[in-house]
Amino acid sequence: MNARPIPNTLSIAGVDPSGGAGSLADVKTMSALGAYGCAVIAALTAQNTQGVTGISPVPPAFVGLQIDTLFADVPIAAVKIGMLGQQPVTLVVAEKLAKWQPAHVVLDPVMVAKSGDLLLERDAVSAMREALLPQATLLTPNLPEAGVLLEERPVESVKEMRRVAERLRNKMAYDGERWVMVKGGHLPGNDTIDLLHDGDRMIELPGHRIETANTHGTGCTLSAALAALLPQTGDVPEAARRAKAYLTEAIRQSGRLSAGSGHGPVHHFHAWW
Repeated sequence: MNARPIPNTLSIAGVDPSGGAGSLADVKTMSALGAYGCAVIAALTAQNTQGVTGISPVPPAFVGLQIDTLFADVPIAAVKIGMLGQQPVTLVVAEKLAKWQPAHVVLDPVMVAKSGDLLLERDAVSAMREALLPQATLLTPNLPEAGVLLEERPVESVKEMRRVAERLRNKMAYDGERWVMVKGGHLPGNDTIDLLHDGDRMIELPGHRIETANTHGTGCTLSAALAALLPQTGDVPEAARRAKAYLTEAIRQSGRLSAGSGHGPVHHFHAWW
């Protein structure tokens, strides 16, 4: 019997030198979950667990060259899109995805860091909404990001999350299987319910808050986990359940690390060491 093929997955994101978020966290996550992780660097940051001290853009044409060069050689099964930073980069990524048409595109609309630092220029939000969102097969906003995408205030209840999930799904394309996963980590209380919606089904993914400051890069990690698991499961709800379970345990075991004194990273390789 032949072994199951190992999927090649791609992170298009920024670099966090501390390794807790961005492309470094994405490749760790993909590796931990049985995929071969590749990365296209869309932005450079100077940051640690306490904050972002600087952002340097990557020339849009070079971002496009990275994507074209990689796809010309490596069969990519799934793409995760994270921090893009600027409108020109966002438009180039949208153009290249339309050209290469990967089977799975997980869009994590990264806008603000855990420290509160802005990671997406305001004029890039409309480019993301109009050029990238229609190409996504799975959208993973938290509640503040969902509010920005819909140009309304962030919601504060599961009931409101349902309406937001429906409205976001209506902004995605109608061909094929497309889902939105609205993350409820910003809800008040100890429950962290996520909603998964495909225009028909509305699936609740329950969870409970873990008391820790080590939540740096949780959104990056979840979306990268989804990109790693989608080609292996072929089922969005199953991939989502497994990705959330992986992230939950990575948060739970994050105290074993000692990387910084601010919002620490999660333990991506908790099952290994």
